[in-house]
Amino acid sequence: MPGVTKALQVLHLDLQRASNTIAHRTNEFMTEKLVVRRGEPFSMKVMFNRAVQPEDNLKWWTQTGLPSSKIILGSSNEKSWHATSKTNIDHSMVITIKSPADAAIGRYLLGFLSKSGESDVFHSCGAYMLLFNPWCADDPVYMEDDAARKEYVLNESGTIFLGNASENPPQRHWDFGQFEKDILDICLKMLDCSNEHRRSAAQDISRRGDPAYVSRILSAMVNSPGDNGVIVGNWSGDYSGGEEPTKWNGSTYILRKWSESGPVRYGQCWVYAGVLCTVLRCLGIPARVVTNFASAHDTDGNLIVDRYFDENGRELPDTADSVWNFHVWDEGWFVRKDIGSKYDGWQVVDATPQEKSDGSYRLGPCSVNAVKEGDVDKPYDAPFTFCEVNGDLVDWLVYSNERRRINTQTSAIGKFISTKAIGSSRRADITNNYKYTEGSKNEREIFNKAESICSSMLSRNTNDAIISLMALSVNDTEPVQKDFEAALTHNGPQIGQDITFSLLLKSLSSVKISLQLKMTATVIIYTNAQVKEILREAQSVTLEPKEEKKIPFSITYFQYETAITTDNMIKAVVLCEDEKGGKLLVDSVMKLRSEPIVIKTTGEAHVNQPLQMEISFTNPISQDIDNTVLTVEGSGLVKEPIHIEIPCLKKNQQSVTNINIIPYRGGPRCVVVDLRSKKFSDIKGMLPINVSF
Repeated sequence: MPGVTKALQVLHLDLQRASNTIAHRTNEFMTEKLVVRRGEPFSMKVMFNRAVQPEDNLKWWTQTGLPSSKIILGSSNEKSWHATSKTNIDHSMVITIKSPADAAIGRYLLGFLSKSGESDVFHSCGAYMLLFNPWCADDPVYMEDDAARKEYVLNESGTIFLGNASENPPQRHWDFGQFEKDILDICLKMLDCSNEHRRSAAQDISRRGDPAYVSRILSAMVNSPGDNGVIVGNWSGDYSGGEEPTKWNGSTYILRKWSESGPVRYGQCWVYAGVLCTVLRCLGIPARVVTNFASAHDTDGNLIVDRYFDENGRELPDTADSVWNFHVWDEGWFVRKDIGSKYDGWQVVDATPQEKSDGSYRLGPCSVNAVKEGDVDKPYDAPFTFCEVNGDLVDWLVYSNERRRINTQTSAIGKFISTKAIGSSRRADITNNYKYTEGSKNEREIFNKAESICSSMLSRNTNDAIISLMALSVNDTEPVQKDFEAALTHNGPQIGQDITFSLLLKSLSSVKISLQLKMTATVIIYTNAQVKEILREAQSVTLEPKEEKKIPFSITYFQYETAITTDNMIKAVVLCEDEKGGKLLVDSVMKLRSEPIVIKTTGEAHVNQPLQMEISFTNPISQDIDNTVLTVEGSGLVKEPIHIEIPCLKKNQQSVTNINIIPYRGGPRCVVVDLRSKKFSDIKGMLPINVSF
């Protein structure tokens, strides 16, 4: 009809993805969707079916989650959502949108509002994803140092430290793969599957601008109990119905499998930490994986970790408190508006389901600064975290009618707290971030402060085993002064070899003394849970005045062959007692080394061009091994894991496998090779590969 203006419609929307993602540092995401970071402008070009008229009264809007979250974009207020536009003569319009630096992250729709007669009509024309922004000074996750941002947000390769407390612990490569296909969608799905979202979607979405809230939700969603989260934990040694935790080399397969079919079996602490780090980095929260050696699990909140041994020096199983050989968690970087700027910076976030927090298995975010200063009344879960790194360890001997304290150690917990250094795979020691120097006046003052706070908020939660022990009468007098010193060392052998533990004794007496030694060796998993006792031995030793003597204890491969787990750990405990009743209990854990896998490449690596790899491995044991499988993985290099069966290997025989891979993304990459058989597992190899475009 003449004189009637056609309704305004969008013919084409150009998301200008190439320029926007480069400006927002999101160009590595393998998605056709537009991904941007909050607090920075991005532009789109809209082609309309006709020229925009003043009477259209056109306004732009955006929303996330629910229609009730629709926001009309203004044109002036820098602190809120706003948009500016420029109209061209070809009926196109370039619109520039800027979100506030505290906007909720997630999926957003974009559209415009126009007049049709007397009515307002809402049109939807596009979508984008909004993430946290460590490059924006107003964002709570802002990091000033560019090298740190590249490491803790953009880097897809990680190093996790495992084994025993030492300056050079074994390393495990972890492939975070936060930019791989579908991973961002899965990370946002995790938020939508949380119990908080089920209870109130509107309230949950409104809080997604707070990294403390988001990280706390994710620490619960990465484990499965209570919410069908990503990973099912298993520390039993029986992994039937799933995969051994040591099999995993990265996060992407686990996250995709969860998204397709629910909780993934099985994981342990480093798997939880690797996956959580992937999710945090993917959403824009700077994150790193941290390992705490000699990590305490205190169940009653008193900052004291109690270990119990029988009269023969054998550690009693299934008691409430424990000391893990290592424990792995994450740190996220953000300010703490809820508790004050003193507690800004790194925050502990732990997805391993150890204890419930506000009804869910999760931990954190707990300010690292709060832990160091003993401010354990600050949220979240500070007493538990404090004891993990700085509890006191008390050893008890349990007799038929009493338990007797034989030793208190104030510096045994929290050793060599480690994370990957910026820009390299070497270990960075961050112990001083968590506590003052052991033995210093500051450290003890902080411990006493934390203990005082905990005593006022203590609620005891003990199991039946510890209750029965606590029912015994307590002999808590000072232990009898010892006339000797003792320490355990080991030869650190490779899997398949015999083992020697050595007890180093030193007399402190000016006269000859006699000692009774009771030694046990037990195969354990890394949490110190016992699998099988493989050696028990007792002997008497005489020391001349001030004499030093080395007492060896030997364990053959035959003795541990069938008991050893994928953790490859054996613990020795020796109870020493002199003639006056002075007692000393010493223990040491050995992690058996694995035969290395050697990886070589031929030629340079280029995107979409075959790259030849040679993988070699030598059988380390004196038996034939069959049913051996190699698995090759690596984000940007291998889209799906490659599994290769290896023929039967004789003693000392070498296997050489040649394969071709086709890299599909450029830049620094890392290939990981895993080998496992019925005789042994958790044998890894890795090789950094720089892929040219």
